[in-house]
Amino acid sequence: MPFYLLEQDYCGLSVARHLVNTLPPMVRSQIGMKLGEKKKLSDSGQVIHEVFTGSRDEAAKCMQKVLRQKRIQGKNNNMGSVGESGDDVQPRNYWRCSKQDFFPEESFQNWGTYRFALSQIGLRFKDRLLRRSNDAEEIGELRKQSENDMKRCLTWWDLTWFGFGSVIGAGIFVLTGQEMHDHAGPAIVLSYVASGVSAMLSVFCYTEFAIEVPVAGGSFAYLRIELGDFAAFITAANILLESVVGTAAVARAWTSYFTTLLNRQRNSLRIHTNLAEGFNLLDPIAVTVLAIAATIAMISTRKTSYFNWIASAINTIVILFVIIAGFAHADTSNLKPFLPYGAKGIFQAAAIVYFAYGGFDNIATMAEETKNPSRDIPLGLLGSMTIITVIYCLMALSLAMMQKYTDIDRDAAYSVAFQSVGMKWAKYLVALGALKGMTTVLLVGALGQARYTTHIARAHMIPPWFALVHPKTGTPINATLLITISSACIAFFSSLDVLAGLLSVSTLFVFMMMAVALLVRRYYVTEVTPRIHLLKLVIFLLIIIASSMATAAFWGLNPEGWLGYTITVPLWFVGTAGIAMFLPQQRTPKVWGVPLVPWLPSLSIATNIFLMGSLGSQSFIRFGICSIVMLIYYVFFGLHATYDMAHQQEKLKSLNDDDKPGP
Repeated sequence: MPFYLLEQDYCGLSVARHLVNTLPPMVRSQIGMKLGEKKKLSDSGQVIHEVFTGSRDEAAKCMQKVLRQKRIQGKNNNMGSVGESGDDVQPRNYWRCSKQDFFPEESFQNWGTYRFALSQIGLRFKDRLLRRSNDAEEIGELRKQSENDMKRCLTWWDLTWFGFGSVIGAGIFVLTGQEMHDHAGPAIVLSYVASGVSAMLSVFCYTEFAIEVPVAGGSFAYLRIELGDFAAFITAANILLESVVGTAAVARAWTSYFTTLLNRQRNSLRIHTNLAEGFNLLDPIAVTVLAIAATIAMISTRKTSYFNWIASAINTIVILFVIIAGFAHADTSNLKPFLPYGAKGIFQAAAIVYFAYGGFDNIATMAEETKNPSRDIPLGLLGSMTIITVIYCLMALSLAMMQKYTDIDRDAAYSVAFQSVGMKWAKYLVALGALKGMTTVLLVGALGQARYTTHIARAHMIPPWFALVHPKTGTPINATLLITISSACIAFFSSLDVLAGLLSVSTLFVFMMMAVALLVRRYYVTEVTPRIHLLKLVIFLLIIIASSMATAAFWGLNPEGWLGYTITVPLWFVGTAGIAMFLPQQRTPKVWGVPLVPWLPSLSIATNIFLMGSLGSQSFIRFGICSIVMLIYYVFFGLHATYDMAHQQEKLKSLNDDDKPGP
């Protein structure tokens, strides 16, 4: 630095500006500094001397000292009034869009830093693979990346209705007919029971985590704490895939029921093209519905809750009608044969209709906006999901008894079924209820998925621009736009059957990972748990996962056989019993916890893997292709962004610790 600046502007603005230019962008971002934001920075000549002769880290430390002293002086002058010694920090515009907003990390400042980052891939990957976050970082430090807080405005009543709104819709009204016709027959009821049991096991895990770590990140934040950064990325990628594909699938189904309401052919409102089968029917209505739902969600969380109450109440009336009228026109002969496709068909259908339960994880992402998470989340999550499981089974049974499974309409099952029993007018009521249900699924999905995305961006897995929360609405508008635009592009081209299988693999994978994370949380605490206990936990978890995968494989290869299960099921039992007998729990839930640990989480792992194994090969091929794309993104972007972010946080923390006054 030119020493003439000292003589002309000793410890003044010119020195400060030059100093800011010498700091890495991440340092400037973390300490709230940017050129032009400070009218005057001054401190002792000794501090400036340290800056001249020191490294960038020392420069950052000195700048923090300067800013801290200015804040203290500002508070003493009428709580930060603008003056010669106070701070005059102007709030940054939310609607900004620059390279620094998307790529503030040191690795992306120029091609030289990026090439250096690529040369460190092995070292950085090892760091991210082993590094774990903690509760305090997720709840406190990462939230600062959003610059503004979300508004705490939700109660258990809101969460319960959000549960109804996010879950009841596409699954029961759309997939029930498809799976009854193609895979399960009348035994679709058992498919919903199997999926419901597995979903409730996952609900238990989500509930405990959401109470302990009430942040918007949901499963991403929980896995980042317990399984580390790389496992969290794999989950984050699947969450985003689930969000985008799931929203697109519901939007496509919305169009199908809308045409039924208008008494038109199901594809009459879609644009026919010469593209490949499954992608040749363009759907502009789906795009429009997505845009409207996203707009409502961006305006206000509280107003979205009001709208959801109204729509869910209408949907509830329709559901009661379907159940009562369905049983009133029931013909038990339609239940024969009950298992036309055998037991394998039940689980094939269960793996697909699991999509119907997928929305409950959106409720966990609203913990940051819940007034009393420890009370409201258990009531909202467990209460709504218990009722929904019963409703699904009753609705599936009523449909199976109204119409023969071979005559079921795959796309508008309930409407056509009522038409077949002489209640032609009822199809319009059912279509209206289905539209209301799918509208709330899109609405609550826009809320929950945007909050997932926000927290993923806070960790710099994706550009931090998507983490910003609007100061007036208290909602993550940028994240909402990302999910909505991506979903709209897919919904415009892809048919529902192309989307559903891919979605189920992703959903089941995330839920399986959540069960693993809960076991790790209960039995392992960093720097507390002995290394030998950690080794035992890893071995037992591998036994549980491997035996569950083997069980699913045996089922897929030979559903009628039994010999393989005599090996895999006892192995699962040994792995679970090993955790229960040889490992002490290291952590006790503060308010509410999953009962019968490790048995219920272990069973959740087994059921989710088993349902994954019941899906077709096409679903796994698409899932594999998407996973490869995700890993490529991680190697070239996510790895370096999160590495820079984590190590910058550590540097700033050490600076703060060094700067604290001694005893």
